[in-house]
Amino acid sequence: MSTESDGGIQLEYGLDDKPPWPKSLLLGLQHVAVMIVPATAVAFVVAGDVGLSSADTAYIVQMVLLFSGLATMVQAYTVGPVGARLPIVMGSSFTFVGASITIGVDFGMAAVFGAILVTGFAVEGLIGWQFKRIKPFFPPLVTGLVVVIIGLYLIPIAMEYAAGGVGDPDFGAAHNIALASLVLFIAVALNMLTRGVTRILSILVALAVGYAVAVLFGLVDFSPIGEAAWVAIPEPTRFGVEFEPIAIVMFAFLFLVSAMETVGDMSGVTAAEGRNPTNEEFRGGLFNDGLLSSIGSIFAAFPITSFSQNVGIVNFTGVMSRHVVGISGAILAVLGLSPKVGAVVTTIPSAVFGGAVLLMAGMVAASGVRLIVTRTELERRNTVIIAVALGLGLGVATTPEALAGLPSAVERFVGEPVIMTALSALVLNTFVPGEQSPLFDAAPVDTAGESAKIEPSDD
Repeated sequence: MSTESDGGIQLEYGLDDKPPWPKSLLLGLQHVAVMIVPATAVAFVVAGDVGLSSADTAYIVQMVLLFSGLATMVQAYTVGPVGARLPIVMGSSFTFVGASITIGVDFGMAAVFGAILVTGFAVEGLIGWQFKRIKPFFPPLVTGLVVVIIGLYLIPIAMEYAAGGVGDPDFGAAHNIALASLVLFIAVALNMLTRGVTRILSILVALAVGYAVAVLFGLVDFSPIGEAAWVAIPEPTRFGVEFEPIAIVMFAFLFLVSAMETVGDMSGVTAAEGRNPTNEEFRGGLFNDGLLSSIGSIFAAFPITSFSQNVGIVNFTGVMSRHVVGISGAILAVLGLSPKVGAVVTTIPSAVFGGAVLLMAGMVAASGVRLIVTRTELERRNTVIIAVALGLGLGVATTPEALAGLPSAVERFVGEPVIMTALSALVLNTFVPGEQSPLFDAAPVDTAGESAKIEPSDD
């Protein structure tokens, strides 16, 4: 059922709506198609830099897909207090790549997975448990800025995919740019100029057309399909588990960053309904992040967190159904148990994904902007906070060498764009005189899909 709320967007399907099964399956595939390459890329990058064998690399990729699927299903449907009942696709985050490589080289992969096991639920679980107390420190002004910087930070990554992927011998070649442009053009055209199923499946259709064109011009390597096994069974502690204090401190800090990103992504999703997440949604979502990351580490999966480009899909298509995302989770879990099926997806050229991810990154940033402007009075105080937070975040993102003279630990801390933006916004909003002045708090959409009345905030 189509709905619209003040400050939100026109929704084709609300939170608890269930599209027909054929449409739900295609919508679920659309979510998977957009996130599977960046989710598995974390495993490829870390394994390559640490020097793991091809068999170990393939196994870690499999575990990332399996636990991404399990975490996505828990996020959509909940298990006790774990999960937010929101349409949030989960996957392995690039936030943890640098630390995983450093610890993996210095101490071995057992120390990486031991640190994740200890810090995953300990950090995000504690944040989720006490989120009602700390929620006043994360108003729409702060969470909106986190969403914006996540989207903006994804844009260079999307452009790298559009050019063929870093390390590709044809990086920047005309055929890569043409493929990415084709996908981008088809997705935008179908979304803006059509209605019904073609509009809400615009990204999937664009990816399918881009892949078909790539096959036609001989740009697809099918060899990974033949090399992959049909079924692979998870092996607990395949790499062992060790507890190194340095590794634990590093990953505890990164899970704090991950929690900020999840808070921002959850806010970006519920912004489609013109509201902020409830305390229960925040708590359940953070519990899910931490708990599934800790459990996954036992089987050699990297930390699982919310995927920002899929927030963009929700806002771009107007399909907010958590049941669609639940199907996405089931698909990811099946791919994790069958490397053969997953290999088919990984044959899609990076340039094809680049066109879609570029669009999604922009939509993530746009959803953050909408969250700010519809929930915050843009008077002088708040405008200055926005300017400083985005200026610092984009500054360290575009010119990281400017921090080269700082101690390595400080450089690592302040050189993360999401951290810089979030902390500067948090500190300024907390200590600068005046109030953030939210315009309203929107009530959740009811099960019939009709928007509840929006009342003024008591805050």
